[in-house]
Amino acid sequence: MAVALLNLTGLGLGFVLLRRWIPAVACWLVTGILLVIALPATPDGLPVGVTVLYTALLVLAAVLGAVWGLRRPLMWPPRGPVAFGLAVVLLVVPLGAAVFYSNAREEAYQQMLLKRLTAADTAITAAEAEPIATAEPEYVTNLAAYQDLLDHHGTSRAAKLVPQRLKVFYQVVSTPYTQGDYCNAIEPLKFLRSLPAKAISASDLGPLVSFPDDPLATSLFQCGTHALGSNGDPAAAQNLNDLMTTFPNSAQAGKVEPAVAAAITSAAGGLTGSDPCTATTQITSLGTQISALSSSVTAISYGLKKDVGTVNSDVEAGTYGCAVSKYKGGDFAGAQTAMDTFVSTYPNDPNKALAQKYSIAAQIAQQDADAGKVTPTLTSGGSVSITIFNDSPDAVQLLYTGPATGTINIAACSSCKVYNSTEDAQQNACGDSGTDYPKASFTLPPGTTYLLQKSTNTNVTDYTHSDQYDAGSVYQLCAYEKNPLGGL
Repeated sequence: MAVALLNLTGLGLGFVLLRRWIPAVACWLVTGILLVIALPATPDGLPVGVTVLYTALLVLAAVLGAVWGLRRPLMWPPRGPVAFGLAVVLLVVPLGAAVFYSNAREEAYQQMLLKRLTAADTAITAAEAEPIATAEPEYVTNLAAYQDLLDHHGTSRAAKLVPQRLKVFYQVVSTPYTQGDYCNAIEPLKFLRSLPAKAISASDLGPLVSFPDDPLATSLFQCGTHALGSNGDPAAAQNLNDLMTTFPNSAQAGKVEPAVAAAITSAAGGLTGSDPCTATTQITSLGTQISALSSSVTAISYGLKKDVGTVNSDVEAGTYGCAVSKYKGGDFAGAQTAMDTFVSTYPNDPNKALAQKYSIAAQIAQQDADAGKVTPTLTSGGSVSITIFNDSPDAVQLLYTGPATGTINIAACSSCKVYNSTEDAQQNACGDSGTDYPKASFTLPPGTTYLLQKSTNTNVTDYTHSDQYDAGSVYQLCAYEKNPLGGL
């Protein structure tokens, strides 16, 4: 029995005490081979086949030792009980070795998991230098490694480090927000909100699940309101709508309408400044942005609709103010186009009638710049009486500005001709008593009036002139056409 137990130690000591050196050496070789295979310890441990084979060899050595021990006395100790006691004590060696190997294997297992954690940490740290669009795939892949540690190795040292790693990760990814870079913080914060569906379960994230909510709402608000009026940047409406859709009842969503109203007030202030055209462009862009906003919250939606009405009214006023500014700045062609556009776009605006006067004056000023020094008014009538006779085969339109601004249309003279020279015209125009020349009469206040005569015949050039008209006087003018240039 003592020999059998000593052989179970794996050291062949039973064979040594029986002086059976060949089987003893065989035991040493087998145990040495086992140590070579087993050490250093790996997380997977020994192959099952090796364990089974080694155990079988130990049992065989024990059986052989027991059989041989029945027929051969021990070399030492002389008494059997002492040898048995020694054998029991020496069994501590294989048992201790098994415990040591188990601990070594566990440590190897822990180190393997820690290496996985370190590899994921390293990859995540490297990705942090990249834009979020580039870094996101790396983040998802390596955060999945964190999740695997939590799911399948939850009691490991590596898994216990994951919560702190996640906390640091959230803080690093949200760095643009903490630095006040709100526009660049939006996509990283959106990514953090999406993690429960992509990589880390909500239960494992714990409080981190809601960590990005308030920063994201703030970033959407700050970035969106900053872009209001900025050349119609669509990011303004996009971010503010995102805010009001994702966080409809948040404090940030409640600030959107007041911010929009303030932006309108600020932009509208430029309409009466030195550059109303630029201000009108800005508030028009702002109106486009505001018109694209919507909210499911009744109070916010009502406020935004009111703001749309306000900004549209400001755009209307700004369009008129810009056209006036063009006229006063000498851009008469631009003023005419702007005034005509204003009249067609806003037919019910109170300034429509005056805008039409400005359009008339701008047409005259394009031919005679001095006419542009006159600021048109709604004044009509006066003590000066003027009659225009048309001695031309085409209808004539007379535009005038000065103390009063307006237009007169005179029908064509069907029996009239085109004169061959200025001298011929000056001698004979409107001089045939037998011809009933079409005519039109109107009155003006006294002063210098600038006139532009236009023919309905597009081949006839316009004619401009100005005259000083005295109070209480009556004037008659004659319109005619002459060759070869077709001057009216």
